[in-house]
Amino acid sequence: MAFEEASATEQDRALLERLATRVVELHMEVPAILALETARPLAVVASQAMIFLEPLAQAVFPTPDYRRFAVLVERRENLEFLLQRIEAHAATRGRPRDASRSDSNTERGG
Repeated sequence: MAFEEASATEQDRALLERLATRVVELHMEVPAILALETARPLAVVASQAMIFLEPLAQAVFPTPDYRRFAVLVERRENLEFLLQRIEAHAATRGRPRDASRSDSNTERGG
């Protein structure tokens, strides 16, 4: 089976950007970062597992970007880009949220 080239294009970067945005929207940045950092040494194995499980995943979560993401996961620089984007989105989302938490803690006296 021939696989596509795994270097990231602008469309690939946009896919990773959308994924990072969605992860932060769901407040899943900590588990996502932990999983990505833990799986980094096994990126090729993770990619091949995703390709193996593609029929099952497509049945449950039909998405046209699944295969491309599975190929992108093989390259560590793509994982690093995804991690950076998740952290950047979380930082911009976290600033106003942290400020509102400190205000509410002050109101409660804690």
